[in-house]
Amino acid sequence: MGGVPTKHHSHGKVGRRRSHLAMKKQRLFVCKNCGGPKMGHRTCKQCGK
Repeated sequence: MGGVPTKHHSHGKVGRRRSHLAMKKQRLFVCKNCGGPKMGHRTCKQCGK
């Protein structure tokens, strides 16, 4: 048999727990080679550098 919750969690308590699950905004950097947008520690999609 599986585990059963012993206490009821209010909507506020659940919401506070889930507040850290939101997706973060992606930070884009400027490629030094072509000036296009790129993500950190990734190759540029426009020039490949």
